Amino acid sequence: MKLLVLTSSTGGGHDMRARSLKAWAEHPSAASLGIQVEVFQTLESLDGLYKFGVETYNWIQLHAPWLHHGYFNFLELAAMHRKASAIKGRERFAEELLRVRPDVIVSTHAHLNHGFFALAKEVLGADKVKCLTYCGELFGGYGFSKHWVNPASDGFIGAVQETCDWAAHLGMAADKNHVGGFMLNPGFWVDPLSPEAKRQWITDTLGLDPDQFILVLATGANSANNHLDLLDGLARAKVCPQVVALCGRNEVALDALNVWGIANPEIRIKPLPYFTEMFKLLQCASAVVARPGTGTTSESILAGCPIIFNGLGGIMPQEWITVKFMRAHGIDLVMNRAGQLPKLVKPLLDNPEQLADTKAKMVLVRPQQHPLDILKRLASLA
Repeated sequence: MKLLVLTSSTGGGHDMRARSLKAWAEHPSAASLGIQVEVFQTLESLDGLYKFGVETYNWIQLHAPWLHHGYFNFLELAAMHRKASAIKGRERFAEELLRVRPDVIVSTHAHLNHGFFALAKEVLGADKVKCLTYCGELFGGYGFSKHWVNPASDGFIGAVQETCDWAAHLGMAADKNHVGGFMLNPGFWVDPLSPEAKRQWITDTLGLDPDQFILVLATGANSANNHLDLLDGLARAKVCPQVVALCGRNEVALDALNVWGIANPEIRIKPLPYFTEMFKLLQCASAVVARPGTGTTSESILAGCPIIFNGLGGIMPQEWITVKFMRAHGIDLVMNRAGQLPKLVKPLLDNPEQLADTKAKMVLVRPQQHPLDILKRLASLA
């Protein structure tokens, strides 16, 4: 079976899920399914206007998240990719389809589920290819793009029940609407660390005290962060957890955090460059601070790590649905200013019972499905 995954780099979540689909298809546990996966960066590969739109999205996310309320609603109304005839770069897309000749196409992006599906069936034949969506969003309502759901497609797989409930609200038939769980890389499904292994990893890898609170400051796919503002807020309030500050590939941030740590020894800080052992880190952390994206939120849920949502600069519509999901499950840790972080961290730091209760709520949110269940469903369509 040949599987073509359509994605685009608006934020990091769509690409993360596309890469994870490929990683699971190549995992030894999926060998019997015989799935060959190719990933296609659809929008930015087809047309300059699409590429500009992707870059605009990421610029807004980096510099002024609040502006996404305008951009999101413009894209909802413009419906630029609803019809096959409106797709720019049709010839290039057709070439890719004919090169791969997929049996199944999966979209992991909100704007690739209508015109691109219709065009694929035109090029390959309606009876030759199945087209469906994997949606990693966690809740419905404002912020859930209507473009995620194409009732005429061959299927919809949502990360959680709330996702599928909203897909049904938007017209997806029950027999094509399935809960699939989180699509994250195989590293999040290895055996969890034992208490002894956690202590050893914290000591050896982070150089921190395993008996003290550890706060992770996460970064987005483009390495954007406001770590210094958050650290200054903690220092001013004299709330002093140990801090792991992820910097991605942002070397300027890494150097600045090392300098900050020397100047502020009351907060023990471990800045890290691009880091891949996220499941281990989140298992060992007491809490993580991150934008309300579905990627880090899903990772935190699987690791049972309380997540504090970073809303500095405003919360995008696409992020609000993540906030609503967590609130619906009794976890409401959201900040809009750096000065609010100490007030959210201190109760968790001072009260082990409250921290344990919050971790337990994170565990209860975990979907029961496994990524292999998604692959098996895809294989059954071919």
